[in-house]
Amino acid sequence: MEYKETAIKGVFIIEPKVFEDARGYFFEAWKQAEFEAHVGPVKFVQDNESKSSFGVLRGLHYQKGDKAQAKLVRVIKGKVLDVAVDIRKSSPTFGQHVMVELSEENKRQFFIPRGFAHGFLVMSDEAIFTYKVDNVYAPQADAGIRWNDEQLGIKWPIDPSKVLTSEKDLKQPLLSEAELFE
Repeated sequence: MEYKETAIKGVFIIEPKVFEDARGYFFEAWKQAEFEAHVGPVKFVQDNESKSSFGVLRGLHYQKGDKAQAKLVRVIKGKVLDVAVDIRKSSPTFGQHVMVELSEENKRQFFIPRGFAHGFLVMSDEAIFTYKVDNVYAPQADAGIRWNDEQLGIKWPIDPSKVLTSEKDLKQPLLSEAELFE
């Protein structure tokens, strides 16, 4: 696997070595020792999966306090635009984001450390999205930032009227009103 650190320190795009032949393909999706050699120690404790249709936007989510989560995300079917937003107030990249295309074709993975809000927009008819987290979900620590907050400057590539999101995500606070990381 090739580990590429993005413009925001600690956020990585991981590209596997894919072996293809007439039978199909094979690649290593996770190798703890290799991951830790490039990214650092992370103990993943839970895997999650979602299925969504075109235009679904999930996010921008995070867990607060000692329930914060690092995530390793990828797409099994379809294509999404995945975003990580730095919400660490003391960070030199506070409020900045990284956007990456994840798809069944490119088989990329995206590592998002603690202290970031995360979301994705489905760009294919359907997408199956899976991710590892290093802390179990805690409803009392659930938080988010509104996906279309102009302060974030995220250029989602579809008409906002075509975005499908939850009632909860429509009511998330702006970055300036959110409970953030120190």
